[in-house]
Amino acid sequence: MARADLLLKLVKAGNAGDKALFNKVVESLIAEEKSKQHHVVANQLEDILRDQQLEKGRSQNGVSKSLMDEKLESFLFRLYPNKSLDDVVLDHENRKVIDELVNEHHRSDLLRSYNLEPRNRILLAGAPGNGKTSLAEAIAQSLMVPFYVIRYDGIIGSYLGETAARLKAMFDFIRTQECVLFFDEFDAIGKERGDTHETGEIKRVVSSLLLQIDRLPSYVVVVAATNHAELLDRAVWRRFQVRMELKKPNKLMIENWLKKFEAQVKYSLQHSHKTVAGKLEGLSFSEIEEFVLDVQRKYILSLPEVDVKKIVDDSLHHISNKYQIRNG
Repeated sequence: MARADLLLKLVKAGNAGDKALFNKVVESLIAEEKSKQHHVVANQLEDILRDQQLEKGRSQNGVSKSLMDEKLESFLFRLYPNKSLDDVVLDHENRKVIDELVNEHHRSDLLRSYNLEPRNRILLAGAPGNGKTSLAEAIAQSLMVPFYVIRYDGIIGSYLGETAARLKAMFDFIRTQECVLFFDEFDAIGKERGDTHETGEIKRVVSSLLLQIDRLPSYVVVVAATNHAELLDRAVWRRFQVRMELKKPNKLMIENWLKKFEAQVKYSLQHSHKTVAGKLEGLSFSEIEEFVLDVQRKYILSLPEVDVKKIVDDSLHHISNKYQIRNG
């Protein structure tokens, strides 16, 4: 069953004729139903939303058109976010910053009454596997908006002129959406313009990209992630109001991750959190997730008689050997 707050917002949107709010709530309902594996209901909701957009397209242009132009689909991928901020483990300072940003968007009307806009440009830096993509998805889920991911293999063409044209088409579309736009590996396109190895055309593309980001309305939240912050154009840093570094988790963060895992699977790991966290320290979040998924698979395959302690010991041994081999 859908959450009561979403149902109340849906009724409110229908009563007020607020199509923007209606679309936001339906997007959130779709994400929630998919997370519960209720795919039939989720698909029906998607069909309703799609039909509404098609009808809007007919009334505005006299012709039928899909929600996204086919050309855009080659480099702009739409996801339905199902990770919440509670699913993402952040240090205290980073979590505080994100909570403040989400609150700004939820109370954007109040800010605008004082001629202020919520912050909408976030730069995430850090090594791979430490939650940059998950955090971007969680922000979209918290704001109850669609989550769009840039696909560089589609947007960067053989000819640089094509790249600029695709960027313009993408931004023209995104400006019509209330959404989160995610650039992964942002250094691939936001390179330092002073790089002597880059052509003048590349530098013009970067300049165009930065200008387009500047022109985005505040209801489009841009999240850019990079593994190599040192490669970014200096002007890129100035464009982002929020700049965060996501480091490898410390022991306390790993303990919190393990507690969340136990609450989700409804059984104890039969080890103290401190002991397991000490053995996992130094790994990234994605590697720790690999460990807990290994535990879960072995647990399920061992039913009905399960020795959880032995399973955890085996999984710790496996991840430890793999980590040593990779770094050896």
